Amino acid sequence: MPTHPPNIVLVIADQLAPQSLPVYGHPLVRAPHIAALAASGVVFDNAYCNAPLCAPSRFSFLSGRHCSRIGAYDNAAEFPSAVPTLAHYLRRLGYLTLLCGKMHLVGADQLHGFEERLTTDVYPADFGWFVDWENPRTRPFWYHNMLSVVEAGRYERTLQLDFDEEVAYQARRRLYELGRRRDRQPFFLTVSFTQPHDPYMAPGEWWDRYDHAAIDPPRVGPFPADRTDPHSRRLQAVYATDEYEVGDDQVRNARHAYYAMISWVDDQIGELRKALETTGLDRDTMVVVAADHGDMLGERGLWYKMCFYERALRVPLIFSGAGIERAGRRAENVTLLDLLPTVVDFGGGATALGELETHDGASLRPLIEGRPTTDFEQRTVAAEYLAEGAVAPMLMLKHGPWKQISCPADPAQLFNLDADPLELDNLAGRPEVTALESKLDALAAAHWDPASMRERVIASQRDRRIVHAALMRGKVTPWDFQPRRDAATEYNRNHGNELYDTDRRARIPYREAPPPKTR
Repeated sequence: MPTHPPNIVLVIADQLAPQSLPVYGHPLVRAPHIAALAASGVVFDNAYCNAPLCAPSRFSFLSGRHCSRIGAYDNAAEFPSAVPTLAHYLRRLGYLTLLCGKMHLVGADQLHGFEERLTTDVYPADFGWFVDWENPRTRPFWYHNMLSVVEAGRYERTLQLDFDEEVAYQARRRLYELGRRRDRQPFFLTVSFTQPHDPYMAPGEWWDRYDHAAIDPPRVGPFPADRTDPHSRRLQAVYATDEYEVGDDQVRNARHAYYAMISWVDDQIGELRKALETTGLDRDTMVVVAADHGDMLGERGLWYKMCFYERALRVPLIFSGAGIERAGRRAENVTLLDLLPTVVDFGGGATALGELETHDGASLRPLIEGRPTTDFEQRTVAAEYLAEGAVAPMLMLKHGPWKQISCPADPAQLFNLDADPLELDNLAGRPEVTALESKLDALAAAHWDPASMRERVIASQRDRRIVHAALMRGKVTPWDFQPRRDAATEYNRNHGNELYDTDRRARIPYREAPPPKTR
């Protein structure tokens, strides 16, 4: 084991469902760099996000706390500055904390413990994407629609690709700069891509890696209305399923582009690995690969996320590199809430973990190191959904192979994922599961009170609508992060370091200048 804390590179791929990765069994998708990290690392087969929506999921794993505890209700909810994040904890432990790419931080604080942020965000930082549970039939302009599927296909340039190319470049460049340092200060670098998030569009170089005819269709097609659960019907209304004609060709195009952009992300991970190897940082760096949530990708006639079915809720979670002494797979139920205590555990050990008593996750280090533990075997994990398409708080509990989905507005759902991985057989209410349902109902009641939670969510929605409307009047001062750079210190200048020394210290590998001739 290393005698000093490892550097940590956290790679987040937006909306990446593990079911679409070869390391999780997909026979068609090509992601060799993720596969290489998995082969030398630890893969979690049952990792879940704690909210199947971008901002709430990210605020939750950054803080290690459930969304309902920090007001992270939807994509326009403010992330409170007083909530400690994994960046705060690691920074206190002596880490340099860096953020590159999307984090969908909402509010005036656009750092949340990161010392440096290398790019702006791809999404707005204000309250404009608010949800209104009091008017559920009104569709705001910003809601998803089916154009992401209807227009899916081959595109050489997109806004998302422009953003992600900057993320990839800035992350690589920063790794090279870190590799030139003479000190041993550990760093925590988060590299967060917006791909393969919709719209489903891919450049030809990656589109052409796949045979279009071989793209697999959804395993479960659309359900008739009388067999579709109420939340799924609401989601279909949210993204206006009936607004456009969507046929098999459009579905195949969307899935083809999604797979292609997974390969694009994988290539960027390969470039990050190359930068680590070139600088020698790979020997001291742990690499973690994860996603904020998955993508239904047409399964059950559903798209995007915002529900508790496996393709939307499960995420990839892979630990590799420094500190990972043995490769393997773990089947225990874990969540992204566990990310904060895990990296803090590796970054500072038991002393740092002592500050995390109020957090909702647990360190995965015992599982990563293969130590015997019964805590995770008996564990029940939870996820919440409090955003568009819902009309009341929704809760998912996973215990062993059992998944319960509950909401005061909807009939209960209960699935045994070992026997029914496609979630087709709702067992809720059957006599043989009465005892299990009672146990899960008690756990749900201990987790929260749906009635009071709904009141808090609606109160927050009302307040944010007022604030946003006011801030859009008169002089508008956006909260969006503005990257800053000091060009006066970047290249050859006539101040500061001696001219040739500046150039020499940028070289990898660094070599001292040869001595001049003696006279």
